[in-house]
Amino acid sequence: MLEENLRRVQENIKEACLKANRAYEEVTLIAVSKTKPLSDIETLIKCDVHEYGENKVQELCDKFENVSTPVNFHLIGHLQTNKVKYVVDKTCLIHSVDSLKLAKEIEKESAKKNLISKILIEVNVAEEESKFGIGLKEALPLIEQIKDMPHIKVMGLMTIAPYVADPEENRVYFKQLRDLSLDIKSKNIDNVSMDILSMGMTNDYMVAIEEGSTMVRVGTGIFGERNYNI
Repeated sequence: MLEENLRRVQENIKEACLKANRAYEEVTLIAVSKTKPLSDIETLIKCDVHEYGENKVQELCDKFENVSTPVNFHLIGHLQTNKVKYVVDKTCLIHSVDSLKLAKEIEKESAKKNLISKILIEVNVAEEESKFGIGLKEALPLIEQIKDMPHIKVMGLMTIAPYVADPEENRVYFKQLRDLSLDIKSKNIDNVSMDILSMGMTNDYMVAIEEGSTMVRVGTGIFGERNYNI
């Protein structure tokens, strides 16, 4: 089932890239493995999938320690400052930085471990009260405060769009994030890259790709429905 689901998602990505006149290689598929067993990751590794998304620090750390082959783990869920020390040396990219306080903690813990943490700024484009992230107008000021931290590298932006029946409804939010990314890129800020646009999930990743996403976070589309009672 996993292999079949993966192939379907990959074909959809190719289709969306073709429609947008983009190269398939421009889009990175992150298999969102949160709540799923390590055995599922092991199966997908055999299918040449090496990027995995986790929401919880403890689960990411457990899988990092036990996976048979080194893979890239992305922290895509909300990160509490008291958990930063556990994860900075285990994640290739933190997608969910949404405050100066969190950035300062990442800087502090990264300095202790003598590494540079790659991060994305999480933007709540749709301004949903139930979601984390900063507003569109707050992104650049936050980046300006982070840019001089020597152990952090801003790689781009991330958003979680609303869950909607029609993915087309989210096109406006993806376009807004892309426009913000281009605006920030044009300022040529030192130590700040806008190479990554992490947007699009199982429900709307094809639309996100058409609007410029470089990373899509697909969980249910690959792993099936989740059991949150475990």
